[in-house]
Amino acid sequence: MLSAVLAFVGAIVYGAADFLGGLAAKRLRSIVVTAAAAASGLVFLALLLPFIGGTWTLEDVAWGALAGVFGVIAVALLYACLAIGPMSILSPLTAVVSAIAPMLWGLLVNGETLSPIGYAGLGVALVAVVLVGFIPGERVVRPSVRGLLMAVGAGVSIGAFLIVIDQTSPESGLVPLVMTRVTNLVITFVIIGALIIGALRKGRSAGSVLDVAGVAVGATPSGHADLEHAGVAPAPVGVAPAPVGVVTSRTRAWWFAISCGAVDAAANAVMLLALRMGDLSIVSALTALYPAGTILLAAIVLRERVAVVQWVGLALALTAGGMLALA
Repeated sequence: MLSAVLAFVGAIVYGAADFLGGLAAKRLRSIVVTAAAAASGLVFLALLLPFIGGTWTLEDVAWGALAGVFGVIAVALLYACLAIGPMSILSPLTAVVSAIAPMLWGLLVNGETLSPIGYAGLGVALVAVVLVGFIPGERVVRPSVRGLLMAVGAGVSIGAFLIVIDQTSPESGLVPLVMTRVTNLVITFVIIGALIIGALRKGRSAGSVLDVAGVAVGATPSGHADLEHAGVAPAPVGVAPAPVGVVTSRTRAWWFAISCGAVDAAANAVMLLALRMGDLSIVSALTALYPAGTILLAAIVLRERVAVVQWVGLALALTAGGMLALA
């Protein structure tokens, strides 16, 4: 029961991280937001590590690094599929696949068994994932095969992140998560470095790579994203308001990105604790409900109206959480 509660809390915290990442992506390039989140998350975990502890073994370090690779792959595929669209279909599809992949692994590979109410709870959770991940107001069009494959790939990568983290030993503490962040940081910094070199060769300044380019999506290092609050790109360079306003906007965006990383790292820690106390199938199903946290924050902070379909999703999410807690 406690594992299910922790997983549900972790999902809400993930949603909060996505919300902050989405706000940051309104002013900063998505890969920059991801890198900043990875850096601040690493600092957060490094500060926690002496208090929580953890044994450094080659196996757990390797699992943590592999999880970090899957996180970066998830982010890359997520950006790519959302650039193709439509988000209203591909976003829920990514979330559902991210739940189903580790759920099947837990049930078929790990041999986890649940009570009848537990299996029913998994079904309710999957329906809730679709509803809370719905993007209200977006024009629904038929997705391309390429977009569908990328969305499935993003979901599988997020699911693989959970599966890999679940392989780590309880004695490792936060060590795997620290290695995940290190991997995220190295890969994203290499990408940003390549972008800077490319910009300089084209006669642009290094700082130009910070600006929003392509799909504005704030993502966390583990591949989640807030789609509703990152879609509004700033005015083009040279058409922006007064310089002071631009500086303020970018400064706030940096703080949003840094906060996103710390909150996401906290969600990772809660998720890891839930995995070590319970079943992967249950934890993955509840973790996929992360858009619920984003929706609630948007309603409270931005005073946004929650769509009826999302209210239904939130109600089903609570129902699924209760059912899985009793599984």
